[in-house]
Amino acid sequence: MQVFLTGITGLLGGEVANQILDKGYKVKALVRNPAKIKFQHPLLEYVEGDILDVTALSQQMKGADFVIHTAAVVSFAPKDRKAMYHTNVEGTANMVNTALEVGIKKFCHVSSIAAFGRPPLNEMKKVDLVRINEDQKWLASETNSHYAISKYMGECEVWRGAAEGLPMVIVNPSIILGEGEWNLSSTQLFKYVYDERPFYPEGYMNYVDVKDVSRALIQLMESDIHSERYCLSGGMISYKDFFDKIADRFGKKKTSIKVTPGMMGAIWRVEALKSMLTGKAPLITKETAKTSQLKIFQENNKIRKALNFEFNALDNTLNRVCSYLVKP
Repeated sequence: MQVFLTGITGLLGGEVANQILDKGYKVKALVRNPAKIKFQHPLLEYVEGDILDVTALSQQMKGADFVIHTAAVVSFAPKDRKAMYHTNVEGTANMVNTALEVGIKKFCHVSSIAAFGRPPLNEMKKVDLVRINEDQKWLASETNSHYAISKYMGECEVWRGAAEGLPMVIVNPSIILGEGEWNLSSTQLFKYVYDERPFYPEGYMNYVDVKDVSRALIQLMESDIHSERYCLSGGMISYKDFFDKIADRFGKKKTSIKVTPGMMGAIWRVEALKSMLTGKAPLITKETAKTSQLKIFQENNKIRKALNFEFNALDNTLNRVCSYLVKP
């Protein structure tokens, strides 16, 4: 059995490849930049290409039994929006159309918890805790980032594929924690603490171990389940407590200054200016500033019941990831 995999050079795609190769599947991995290839395996074949190249995609996917689509642009920087919409929406549409064309047995799509959408800010401020699950209906709201919109639109393409006869499942992970590169994706949170930055937002974050996301994806692929989506979140924690746990493991000074909404407004403006001058992505943007102050709990009951699934404890995840990041 062969799996066609996108995004293998990313945090999640790499872990999916490791787990699925361990199970004996053949993997054909689509890569845009061969220089980023991280490992080799007898059952792993790399093909150079791009999900935006629909002509080549048809030939590359041919022969595969399953698709696991993890490739995406994750960014909250205005300069990345055009590329993000192209990849997350148009690229996903190309993947769906090609999967229909070649007769894929199941299309497994990695979306984001952001694609569930959030209620308007004034509604969320009326309650202490907002609960979100798979039944959440998308609402146009100022709390939805352009990244969230792009992932929602990408999901719509997958559901359109289902309506045309494509067996599919969607997973919606929260912030994925794993052994990534210091300055990429969620690993930047670890770098922030390692550098002993003093500030922390007063809100909460939902998290999930990269190993759990990969395990859930593979179990869903192998199951008879289709035309469903699943929230993948291991739990919720305040940013302060999350940063403190990381600081303890690194032996670093803990964050000590709570960022008020007024301070957050000043910080994202400074970050935007720095980004303009340096060309580097801002650590905090206007969009992330809005949501960092909120308390939103992302429920995981559906996946736990469907697969009798249990998530890794946060302390175990942090022990593993922090050890990896500081290893010689």
